[in-house]
Amino acid sequence: MTRLLVVHHSPTPSVQSLTDAVVAGANDDAIEGVEVVVRRALEANAADVLAADAYLLGTTANFGYMSGALKHFFDTIFLEAGGALSDDGSAGTGGGGKSPFGLWVHGRYDTTGATRSVLSIVGALPWTQSAEVLEVLGDVGQAERDAAYDLGGTLAALVAP
Repeated sequence: MTRLLVVHHSPTPSVQSLTDAVVAGANDDAIEGVEVVVRRALEANAADVLAADAYLLGTTANFGYMSGALKHFFDTIFLEAGGALSDDGSAGTGGGGKSPFGLWVHGRYDTTGATRSVLSIVGALPWTQSAEVLEVLGDVGQAERDAAYDLGGTLAALVAP
């Protein structure tokens, strides 16, 4: 059985509704053979990452950056999960990889910096972006939850045996 790891920071009901929809999509009855493991960003660890075949990441956009919780996740798993560093100690180029990942970001006014910050770190991991980033601004309605459901289903279907 393949494993899809969902790592999220969902501090508000709006963001939690997106997370719930992503998880529901990943657990869609039509998709078999995928174990969906859900971890809050402050609880996920390198063992979770190493045991997974694909990843879904969710974060709020805070002051033009990803949440501190998701940044902490990356800080704690980066090297052990195969992250590449440049000679100057900055994130290097991971050279791509075969492990698919998807991302959703919620912000009140802007998600650009948060999305960019996650993608720059993930670019140094042996993962490959396998779905468009779901960026949600403001209130979360049914259309946004449907898109989140589709994101979860897409990643699960990609790794289904």
